[in-house]
Amino acid sequence: MNGTVVSGFEPVRDAFARNFDALGERGAGVVVYRDGHKVVDLWAGTRDVDGDAPWEQGTAQIMRSATKGVAAAALLLLHQRGALDLDAPVGDYWPEFKQHGKERVLVRDLLAHRAGVPLLDHPLTPAEAADPDLGAAAVADQAPVWEPGTDHGYHAQTYSWLTGELVRRITGRTVGAWTAENVTGPVAADLWVGLPAAEAHRAGRIGPVEPPATPGALRSRPKRSISEAYKNPDSVTRRAFGAIDPLPDENDPAYRAAELPASNGIGTADGLARVYASLIGDVDGGSRLLTPETMEKAREEASAGPDRVLVVPTRFGLGYMLHGVASPLLGPGSFGHPGRGGALGFADPESGIAFGYVTNGLQKGVTADPRAQALVKAVRASLAA
Repeated sequence: MNGTVVSGFEPVRDAFARNFDALGERGAGVVVYRDGHKVVDLWAGTRDVDGDAPWEQGTAQIMRSATKGVAAAALLLLHQRGALDLDAPVGDYWPEFKQHGKERVLVRDLLAHRAGVPLLDHPLTPAEAADPDLGAAAVADQAPVWEPGTDHGYHAQTYSWLTGELVRRITGRTVGAWTAENVTGPVAADLWVGLPAAEAHRAGRIGPVEPPATPGALRSRPKRSISEAYKNPDSVTRRAFGAIDPLPDENDPAYRAAELPASNGIGTADGLARVYASLIGDVDGGSRLLTPETMEKAREEASAGPDRVLVVPTRFGLGYMLHGVASPLLGPGSFGHPGRGGALGFADPESGIAFGYVTNGLQKGVTADPRAQALVKAVRASLAA
């Protein structure tokens, strides 16, 4: 293990080591900021899930859905600057979206997973998904699964084209380019939506890994309703996660260069943590991205209850998962986003904590990876000591 922790945060170092010893970690990094200053910066293991080269301080990994929190920051920043009205219909900015009863979908509905279009009747291939024109057209043509604004369900893949097209319509820039110039660049965060060729050497290979069996312990099993939803090819769940078909090769340079803010952001643990630190305060003396008023809008509950896609109760603010059973964060006021298989980024304004964790070994699970949760628990313990 390499890196540093300040006095009082040793429990995070211990939990990080246990992840490698007991929870099947291959390579990972974790960074924690408190009040805009770094208090934990740790990395260990291998750069590639299937290799021997060591993980380095600047190693980046694909974050899957943890990217959604960065996309939300882009839209909230546009709102803060007066370019985007959260209570306006999406169709005011994107006229082609006003089809099949989507005329009344508000921008806040889109951010809170209430737009009703979590799937595509005609899934896109990976190459088609990378084309912003094709992705936007597919979502615009899609009929809602439920009446928009009346319920919520996780827009696992379609969130890419919903958020990306709004940014493009308002700014004239692609979501990756605008995010680099206005979100990650100003706070010096090593995180990209659309990996530049010049940074490709920093990104490790990811892959599935099985957590080690614990002698004498029973492996927890998901409820039957959840298992059936993921197995049934006709379920909203399977169709939502299958909006790109076949599943992309996430190690393919072409896929990594695409700008899909629902699923393929690539960054370091520090980059992810720095973005969240900048949402709640100044970072290393620099200016914060969101005003306190915008931050409060981000974490105000907009959706809660049984999720039509994830089949468990979820809570969302405007673009962020909130602390709850499905996605336990640091405390009741925390907001952030996990990535399926491991990654996690969040902020907790009450404690001043911002957290980023990335890994190359993707384990089963969508919202509460045991390795990330062990680290969150250790941060909580550090604060309580």
